[in-house]
Amino acid sequence: MADPHVPVPQTQRTIEFYGDPLTIAVMPDDEVYVPVRPIAEFLGLDWSSQLQRIRRDEVLARRVTTLVVTTTDESRREMVCLPLDLLPGWLFGISPNRVRPALAPKLHRYREECFRVLWRTFQADALAAVGKAERPSSPSSGLVHIREMGLAIAQMAEQQIALEQRVDTHADRLDKAAQVIRAFDQRLGALEDQLHPTTYLTDAQAADVAAAVKALAELLTARDPSKNQYQGVFTELYRRFRVSSYKQLRQDQYAPVLAFLGDWSNAVEPAGPASSKH
Repeated sequence: MADPHVPVPQTQRTIEFYGDPLTIAVMPDDEVYVPVRPIAEFLGLDWSSQLQRIRRDEVLARRVTTLVVTTTDESRREMVCLPLDLLPGWLFGISPNRVRPALAPKLHRYREECFRVLWRTFQADALAAVGKAERPSSPSSGLVHIREMGLAIAQMAEQQIALEQRVDTHADRLDKAAQVIRAFDQRLGALEDQLHPTTYLTDAQAADVAAAVKALAELLTARDPSKNQYQGVFTELYRRFRVSSYKQLRQDQYAPVLAFLGDWSNAVEPAGPASSKH
């Protein structure tokens, strides 16, 4: 049972970062904190050693705190948390030699992207709250909506880049056995998705959506290279499905999204000599 004297965040949000569930906790003064132990465990680090390192560091020790956080299994636990702005300092203090070689790329990804992704999530939540508060009477609600859409487009663009990079990397490394295993996983995932239609997209399905977005954007660019076609596609996805991330799409939206992108692609006449009539 959590100590009643330990502070409880005003709000908290859990997001998926390359398969790892990360939590941000927002206090009443809008200070954003991140539980540290789960990240240490995701990186295969000894938590007691990391806690000692935090307490030895003059800056980290001064601002580290304990909060009552609701975990993914809905239990309430006291967790050591760092302010979000100090998270990169802790991550960059981790020696790569302390991480298993297989987890070294993961540490690099955390160092490079974790702060930005969590900060964008906090900003999006804050803007959504402001938007809800202002819509009834504020004349700037249209501007709030534009800012929300801008953040959504930026987040989808980052996911598109990450998914395309992952697809290209895996395509180079997959051999015949890996392809067989992947096909089996996809069939198993499809069966699970049918049993749970309200769950979110799997990594494979998100990659399918990203591939469809890329194909459509390239087709539109061939027709009109003067515009940022990715932005147009992301805007339409946001407007139609009200999501700022592929991972926020539900299973029952998977087919409609692919159908929408496919219909749009079919409606675009390819540019160049292939489209000329003889």
